[in-house]
Formats: sequence, structure tokens, C-alpha cells
Amino acid sequence: MKIERSRELFSKAQKFIPGGVNSPVRAFKAVGGDPLFIKSSKGAYMYDEDDNKYVDLINSWGPMVLGHGNEAIEKAVTEAVKSSLSFGAPTAKEVEIAELITSMVPGIEKVRMVNSGTEATMSAVRLARGFTGRDKMMKFEGCYHGHGDSFLIAAGSGVATMGTPDSPGVTKGTAEDTLTAPFNNLQAVKNLVEKNKDQIAAIILEPVAGNMGCVPPEEGYLQGLRDLCDQEGIVLIFDEVMTGFRLAKGGAQELFGVIPDLTTMGKIIGGGMPVGAYGGKAEIMDYVSPSGPVYQAGTLSGNPIAMSAGLAMLNHLNDHPEVYQQLEDITSYIAAGFQENLDKLGLNYTINQLGSMVSLFFTDQKVTDFATAKTSDTALFGKYFRGMLEHGVYLPPSQFETLFISTAIDKSIADDIIKANYEVLVSLK
Repeated sequence: MKIERSRELFSKAQKFIPGGVNSPVRAFKAVGGDPLFIKSSKGAYMYDEDDNKYVDLINSWGPMVLGHGNEAIEKAVTEAVKSSLSFGAPTAKEVEIAELITSMVPGIEKVRMVNSGTEATMSAVRLARGFTGRDKMMKFEGCYHGHGDSFLIAAGSGVATMGTPDSPGVTKGTAEDTLTAPFNNLQAVKNLVEKNKDQIAAIILEPVAGNMGCVPPEEGYLQGLRDLCDQEGIVLIFDEVMTGFRLAKGGAQELFGVIPDLTTMGKIIGGGMPVGAYGGKAEIMDYVSPSGPVYQAGTLSGNPIAMSAGLAMLNHLNDHPEVYQQLEDITSYIAAGFQENLDKLGLNYTINQLGSMVSLFFTDQKVTDFATAKTSDTALFGKYFRGMLEHGVYLPPSQFETLFISTAIDKSIADDIIKANYEVLVSLK
């Protein structure tokens, strides 16, 4: 596999872009080697600047649930461009997509469009603080909610430890207002709530974690959080930037039957265009300016091109609910193939899967939280990643990221992925 053009571009990029990339994980630091620069994509495949072909198991980190180059979405964008790229004023499409979202997602009565998942989560936490009049919020180790200051906090050594900044530039005051707990540990949450009685505005989590690899919630965990928030007057926020419209039409909250107070969304909601949104109960959302006192704004929010792409995507998913069974079937087939390979080779690694999200962890421990995810052999994963790349399979360049499967992957392509998995695992023994 030749990657001369990608290497040339990366070398040049480092002169003008910090680290040579516009998002850190793209630099391949966690897996070694130089990043690939992608030129085009179609269906299940991506092509780099050296014309190498890869089965894409990232799918733009989730949005391309229908694969690349979907005709309906491309047509919607092309038609929208003819009218203008941006107005900075209300459009009919904003109303259409808001109505569609509220009809699809159980926990959303009103919704505000923004430009990214980070904007959505930052805004949702601010809204929760404004609504409750409380300052503190709680997040979970290994759950990523964008790069807002409140979310870049590490837990420390103990469950009840106050957060400490995980990045320079995050103030001590911000860290002190952020509590962290292990994912899937309801008792730890109850202990923190008790120690911070009537001080916590919001609990935010990925209902299915995707940024420590795929880690589903254990039975009763989400409902336990819902009950606790009801008892303590805490706003429960589901970050469904990854899971929204991917696990079901109504996201993880539909799948598990647990309804949050606020929901953040992104990725699929824009059909691949940069977009985000947050929504929830009308009584809370009406605290957002200009209806209420909590200020949030965005010059390009509700951009007509992004709204057009999002409408095409969501309308397709709404009209074709069979997509979710198709995604479940093909992802389960891939996961089963991986497991069969592990069994043949006598390897005791861990596979987590839910719907079209799946991860292979290089650990023999059951992975239920970030601590168990971190028992994975990341150096071995780096070798696995590079081996799969050589076999034409593009994985997320980190052990702690989930794979996202698209409907463009059929059984024949899945067989190629499973075969590559086997050959690479053999080479690593």
C-alpha cells in the first residue's frame, strides 16, 4: 500500500495546522504511522489521495448511516445550494426539521438547532443550570461530550473526588463544579448526589457510550438515573449525538424506554453536514432566549444546506424503519464473525455490540466502564489497526472509539471484513 501523497500532505499540513490535523484523533498518534488523507467516498468505501480503497467502518464518526453518497441527500443539498448557502434568517426548513424531530424523538417537545455536538452539550448544561438555579453538573468517566470546559474533566482516584482539569485552559472553578462517576455504577452516582445535596443541576451521559469504545448500559442503570433525577430535581441529559437516529428512530431513549429531560443531537441529524441540536421538555426549553433568560445564539444555526441534508436523512429513516433491523443484522453478523475468529485462535478478547455500534477490545475483561476499557492492550490495538488498514479496512484510529456500521455494508463486504480480521489476528499471535 503506497501512501506517498498522504505523507506529503501531512508533512505540509504540520507547517500550517496544529499537529497537521483539525481534530486530534485524526493524527493517528494512538495507533502509530501517518494519517491518510481522504479524497472521495461512495457507498461502503473511501479512497485516499493515493487511490487506495478502504471499507469505511467510521462513516464520518457516525453520520453516514446510509453509507457515502446517498442520492437523496446529495440531491437535497444540490437543490438547496441554488437558493443560497446561508441567510442568517429563519427558513421553512428549520420549522420542518424541528417538527420532524419532535415527532421522532420521545423526549423532545421543542428543539433548538446549533452547529455542532459540542455547542449542543454546552448549551444543554447551561440551560439546566439556568432552569434549576444550581451550579454543579455530573458526567461519567469515558463519556465524551465535546470540548467544552465542563466536559474536559478527569475523575481522580476516587468515586467521590472532585474533578481536576484534564486540559490546560480549564479553570479550577470549572473543575470544582464538575462531578464525575464511573459509567454503569448507580451507587456511585447516588453517593455523589447525597454529598452534593440540592447543588447538582444536571447529569449528562451517553446512554450508550461510544467514546470508550461501545459500552452499553447495564440493565436498570438508565432507569435508576431517571428515578434519582426525579427525586432530586436534577435535569437528566442524554447525549445522543452518536446514538440519536442510529439505534432507533427515537434514539437510545426509544430503545430503552427511558426518557430524559433534555437530549443533545448531531451527526446523523445533519446527513453529514456540520450540525447539532438540543431539545427536550417545553417547560425547560422555554427558558432559552428569546423565550426565556438563558442566552444561546449562533450566526449559522439552522443553516439551510445542513437543514436540507438533515431533512432528507431523517425523512428516509422515518419512512423506512426497516433500516434499523438491517443495521442490527449486518452488525451482529460482523460481531459473530469476529467472535468465531477469536474462538478459532484461542484468543479471549472482548466484543461489545449494540445495534450498529460495535467494538473489539484487546482485553479479556468484560468492558462495562472506562476503567475496564483501559485494561485493553492499546499497543496491540495499534498493530491491529495498521494490519486492518493494509487489508483495506478503515477503523477508528483509537481503541476507545466504536465502529459505526452503515447500510451500504452487505454480507459480501462483511465477509471481507471478517476475513481481514482473521488474517490480522493470526499475524498478531
